[in-house]
Amino acid sequence: MTAINQAPDNDRPPPVRAALSAVTWKEIAYLLSNLPLALVGFVYTVGMVSTAGGLSVTAVGLPLLACGLFLSRQLGRLDRARARALLGVRVDEPTPLPGPKRAGGFFPWLWTSVKDPVAWRTVLYELVRLPWGVLTFTVALTGLFVLWPVLPYVARGLANVDRAMVRGLLSPSDELERRIAELESDRGVVVDTAAADLRRIERDLHDGAQARLVALAMGLGLAKEKLLEDPEGAAAMVDEAHGEVKLALQELRDLARGIHPAVLTDRGLDAALSSVASRCVVPVKVAVDLPARPAEAIEGIAYFVVSELLQNVSKHAGAGARGASVEVWRAGARVLIRVSDDGRGGARAVDGSGLAGLAERLGAVDGVLVVDSPDGAGTVATAELPWRDRGA
Repeated sequence: MTAINQAPDNDRPPPVRAALSAVTWKEIAYLLSNLPLALVGFVYTVGMVSTAGGLSVTAVGLPLLACGLFLSRQLGRLDRARARALLGVRVDEPTPLPGPKRAGGFFPWLWTSVKDPVAWRTVLYELVRLPWGVLTFTVALTGLFVLWPVLPYVARGLANVDRAMVRGLLSPSDELERRIAELESDRGVVVDTAAADLRRIERDLHDGAQARLVALAMGLGLAKEKLLEDPEGAAAMVDEAHGEVKLALQELRDLARGIHPAVLTDRGLDAALSSVASRCVVPVKVAVDLPARPAEAIEGIAYFVVSELLQNVSKHAGAGARGASVEVWRAGARVLIRVSDDGRGGARAVDGSGLAGLAERLGAVDGVLVVDSPDGAGTVATAELPWRDRGA
């Protein structure tokens, strides 16, 4: 993300010329408009803060302050628009505050609004801008008559101070905005992943176990009808139904293992990963070095990551892989997972691939996936997850 508090090269005004250019006239217009707008903003801000502060001991004080800060945000929006139009300052708009419904209720919304840093920086901007507006208005108006030869340079210097004030007080926080954008993106990934998992489970149940159980019920019904007329045929049908029951149970076990295997809950990550490794088509060495069991969610994600990566190894075993290894260990506040094989390499986490989907799932919990797979030199996939204590 481009830093907001520093102007990029294409955001800088052109060099000052002795003749008044269009940019200089815009700067003069900005300096002259500072005073009337500063008066409006100062009067509103002082009145809002003093009124809300005086009523803070009553039930209407905080809601009044929240509404006043919301209107301060709108004043900041107007000031940013004026700076963009007349000074050419590129300042992003801050993320809107969530409404009471999205914030989880009236009181969470009230608290979020009262401690809104964007609104409070706008309040500070409106307070300090009045004396500055008086100065810029006086200098710009006087300069139009007595400082004409040096007016472009004076206007540029004063306008640069305004640019710095707008960037410093009216720009959103880089880190905060980045984090908000990441959380919004991660929330969408989590929702999409959960919906895809539900569709997969529904499809597996409908096409697998459910279909077998329907066929089993029909077969047992036919066997019941033939029980007296053709006992041998009925016995054969019952034997066939018994085989269908075994297959349905196996499919249900596989489905349950894909959701959350019982061995992971009962015996932990080491045993669960060893079970996954035993089903891989190539020999897999498993080494888990954790001081304790992490939180259930982290443990489940780690299991899913290794399972998906080993499935990729099995899927591409024909590409020359003769063996693989799984290593899991803790490094500070992170859980590190490394899955490597000696195949032909060439794996890429491009859009639409399984590795890209896995990276998105990890990103939803502040995780990272790095794939190193040069052609002809095998594949090493390293995943990082945050460590969270079990039961915390």
